[in-house]
Amino acid sequence: MELGFETIGNATLICHDDGPVLVTDPWTHGSAYFGSWTLSHEIPEQQREIIQRCQYVWVSHGHPDHLSVESMDKLREQTILVPNHFGGRVRDDLREQGFNVHVLVDRVWTQLSPRIRVMCIPDMNQDAVLLVDIAGRLIVNLNDAGDRGWGRFVRSMVRRYDESYLLALSGYGDADMINYFTEDGQRIPPYAAAKTPVGRTIARQAEFYGARYFVPFSSMHKYQRADSIWASEYTTTLEDYARGFESETCTLLPAFIRRDFAREDMQLIRPKERALLPVDPKEFGDDWSAMLEREEAQVLREYFGAIEHLGSVLDYLRFRVGGQDHVIEFNQRRFRRGITFEAPRNSLLTAVRYRVFDDLLIGNFMKTTLHGDFGEGRLYPDFSPYVAKYADNGKARSRNELKSYFSEYRRRDPVGFLRGKVEAHCVRPLQTQSAELLRTLLPSDSAAYRTAKEAFWKVRRVLL
Repeated sequence: MELGFETIGNATLICHDDGPVLVTDPWTHGSAYFGSWTLSHEIPEQQREIIQRCQYVWVSHGHPDHLSVESMDKLREQTILVPNHFGGRVRDDLREQGFNVHVLVDRVWTQLSPRIRVMCIPDMNQDAVLLVDIAGRLIVNLNDAGDRGWGRFVRSMVRRYDESYLLALSGYGDADMINYFTEDGQRIPPYAAAKTPVGRTIARQAEFYGARYFVPFSSMHKYQRADSIWASEYTTTLEDYARGFESETCTLLPAFIRRDFAREDMQLIRPKERALLPVDPKEFGDDWSAMLEREEAQVLREYFGAIEHLGSVLDYLRFRVGGQDHVIEFNQRRFRRGITFEAPRNSLLTAVRYRVFDDLLIGNFMKTTLHGDFGEGRLYPDFSPYVAKYADNGKARSRNELKSYFSEYRRRDPVGFLRGKVEAHCVRPLQTQSAELLRTLLPSDSAAYRTAKEAFWKVRRVLL
């Protein structure tokens, strides 16, 4: 391809300018989240070969379906581009492994070829957006990033282009921790069980940013572990993305495409869908009957004890491993608000030792029970961000480290930082609560439900 782009795999964008120039988040080999996830479709040999020829590789964040160790090992000759995140974990980890890493300056265009330039926008959630300008046409690669204050800036960039493409995580909502249980051991149906038409959300999101085209992205996985395959019911098929899509300003494109700007042509890539059988967790080193040794339980205490915020919002954490309970007490006088995690020994210890606890959550084989009042957000905002984002990836565990962490992101974009706080603490909780209330009162396919959702997106656009 002389000039244009391709989309393939989970969140892989390939950009061309007289040959392959840039590939993003190349997950081409292996599994993710301790074997729980695998690609939903095969990567065709043609795209594998093109990826190998790219000069640059951009990695959005540290989740293994975006930063795949097995896939990156085959790209050691390329220049790795990473966001400028506080803590620099992805940068440091890749450099330690011998990669040539270049940190992109925030919100500054970097020229990669005569007709391709990129701009990276990191946020305090350790996610990042990549804007790609290909000869005057804009690709907005949101991957997993939700608006943390940069939404207005991205919208202003989109308005400068006549032709823009939005690539973003979309689906019913299984690409998060959804394996919750009641205290009597019953699984709680996830929000994804409502199966709200995906196209409806896509259309509103594309209109929010002002994009001319939307490409389903960052959602192409399947569950394969026998202890997580239950979540397959909530994954999104390629056909699901069009359900409910209606827009006067945006066109929905297929997930896997070759867009040739030189020829003004678009071709559909038809990768083979993967047919899977459940895989025994032992194939990934997990024996649910294995118990923790005393020193291993101490590793858990040291890891969570160092995250000072947990002691101010929780009374305890309980880990059930091999049928044996290990309790970390934050408040010995009160035992009202806590979390029980039931997990296999090997994955739990690996997640803690390598500081990738989010991988254990998103794998959806670990069982989570909440005790006390957690509200609609459940593990948000007091557990998951502080453990997985700020501590593990941002290396901010103490209160003073957190102060420096937030101060840095506030310094980079004071107004956007404030908007991000409003989004996280006001808009998103209101969205969750309102959606739950609406689902109990109105059918999700009713005109009244659609009208209410439209009103929310309009208010969000004004506020943010």
